[in-house]
Amino acid sequence: MAQDCKNNSEIKGLPYNREPCAQLWCNPALETQAVGAESSIISMEDVGAAASRLVRFAPLLTKLFPELQASGGLIESGLVPLKGAYPALAESASHGRYWVKTDNDLPVAGSIKARGGIYEVLAFAETLAERHGLLAGAADYGVLAGAAARACFGRHEISVGSTGNLGLSIGIMASAMGFRVTVHMSAEARQWKKDKLRAHGVTVVEHEGDYARAVAAGRARSQADPQGYFVDDEHSMDLFLGYSVAGLRLRDQLAEAGVTVDAAHPLFVYLPCGVGGAPAGITAGVKLVFGEAAHCVFVEPAASACFMTRLQNPEREGISIYDAGMDNRTEADGLAVPVASELAYAQTRHLISGVVTVQDAVLFADLARVQASDGLKVEPSAAAGFSGPRALVGTAEGQAYLREHGLLAAMPQANHIIWCTGGAFVPAPEYEAFLERGRDYLAAWQRPS
Repeated sequence: MAQDCKNNSEIKGLPYNREPCAQLWCNPALETQAVGAESSIISMEDVGAAASRLVRFAPLLTKLFPELQASGGLIESGLVPLKGAYPALAESASHGRYWVKTDNDLPVAGSIKARGGIYEVLAFAETLAERHGLLAGAADYGVLAGAAARACFGRHEISVGSTGNLGLSIGIMASAMGFRVTVHMSAEARQWKKDKLRAHGVTVVEHEGDYARAVAAGRARSQADPQGYFVDDEHSMDLFLGYSVAGLRLRDQLAEAGVTVDAAHPLFVYLPCGVGGAPAGITAGVKLVFGEAAHCVFVEPAASACFMTRLQNPEREGISIYDAGMDNRTEADGLAVPVASELAYAQTRHLISGVVTVQDAVLFADLARVQASDGLKVEPSAAAGFSGPRALVGTAEGQAYLREHGLLAAMPQANHIIWCTGGAFVPAPEYEAFLERGRDYLAAWQRPS
């Protein structure tokens, strides 16, 4: 059932007297044959090689993080059926099945950034280990937990610019391996994330500006250090490859659940988006695995829709949300990014079905909904994905997309993956405040106008 969006654009204050609608913009550059084209940056072989690297490091990871022993060093999240009923999803039988990819509970770093951030640290460590002969004669990569490897790693500084979660993944992993680590945090970053990094021995440099300024400052400092290595969220292929492995993992989980993905059983994946590296990498992996049967939708805060802005302006490299009249004022700290990654844009501009924009109030409401119905702990930015299905099945734009792509008849057999990107490490007092705010919005929307 489509939501009543009348006068939604005129609503200014909070709380709203009714739930704001998610807005869907469909990507006119989508190409159904884009996967595997010559313009693609990565191939299935690249994704497979990245997956193999993670397997090689599994013995080391079990030594560094006891919580990974049960999984044999595999860092992966669950795929669970969504139990809760949400606006525009009440008639779910007519639109298929809904699942949650619980990256909010990924081991070690507690967010989707564990996929790319940890992978890049491991890739750099492997390069150093091979260069210095640290793996010669070793039975497995567990030797990299030893004194010789830590002494080698300790001569190098890894740095990154972050709104929070990428910094956590880089900081926790690199520090555990013995690297010196500096994280440049933007103004949006929450204090508990800075505190957690410092507790792991990470140097945190706070910046008054936004994400783009923190990244620029970190990049400049690292370039001046001969032993420095900068994890560049805007341009890193290693980050991108780490995220892309999720396509293989999702394939295996769906197969285990008995889920078929093909033209008659389409797959929809809803991905919260900040700078775009994580959702783009996952999109590349998903599209390589499932091809035209997969439809990937990014979800951004209405005040920080940098990827939609870039897609809408293909001739304007580096365009900012400020150029498009947005102010970047959102409490979804992980998504508060003014300029999209050009690498992510170049790889996925023909693969993305569309972008959904959502108001902050809805993020808090969905955070409270999914905790009550499914017991999931997510932070505001991680709740963005729940607006994706609403916009697809509950708006005129979404229905037009389904008609254009011949999907209406297949919808009862469809599967929808809502990607929850972070939340496990949020301190209890802050999480309770999130819940209270979400409940307040829900209560306000239920009152008579």
